Amino acid sequence: MSTSTFFINVDSSRLSPSQVTGIRVALGVAGLLAVILGISILVWPGATLALVAWLFGIYFLVVGILRIVKGFSGHSEGTGYRVFSVILGVLLILGGVYILLNPVFGVAVLAAAIGITWIIEGVASLVESAPDSSRWFGVLYGVVSIVAGVIVLFVPVQSAAALLIFVAVLAIVAGLVEIVQAFTFGRAAKRAGIA
Repeated sequence: MSTSTFFINVDSSRLSPSQVTGIRVALGVAGLLAVILGISILVWPGATLALVAWLFGIYFLVVGILRIVKGFSGHSEGTGYRVFSVILGVLLILGGVYILLNPVFGVAVLAAAIGITWIIEGVASLVESAPDSSRWFGVLYGVVSIVAGVIVLFVPVQSAAALLIFVAVLAIVAGLVEIVQAFTFGRAAKRAGIA
């Protein structure tokens, strides 16, 4: 009796009762955490966006420091590369500090990066669309991706907030599905008298 969940596709009849219990507990805990995360995002969207911006700023700081260290310690690299690495590191640190001082800017930059990525993805989809009957799907995806990317570029903070709400709802739905799977995983094998 093969059972599919979000994360695994396993024949539960081949598992021991303790393995089935372990998977059920993991699904239940993961589902509960996803629901809590989704509700938290919906209740505190501003704080969540600020947290994302702070993490983005901290990431820039860490990567900037690593770039500077690499620039000063990379003796096997050419001088041009080492200088570029130090300059990039300084710019990343300055960007990280600015994002930490102005989290809305960080959210806007992150949203703009997503928008640019969607535009590039849309153009690639239009270029790569197969010339057969399924071409319409690639064209539709490409157009929607480009339009969404442009919208995100023009209203980045509001787009980030909308994306955050979408992620929150998705987390709640996925969490509820995992909780249901926690209660149903392995039951088919048990009913068949296998486990």
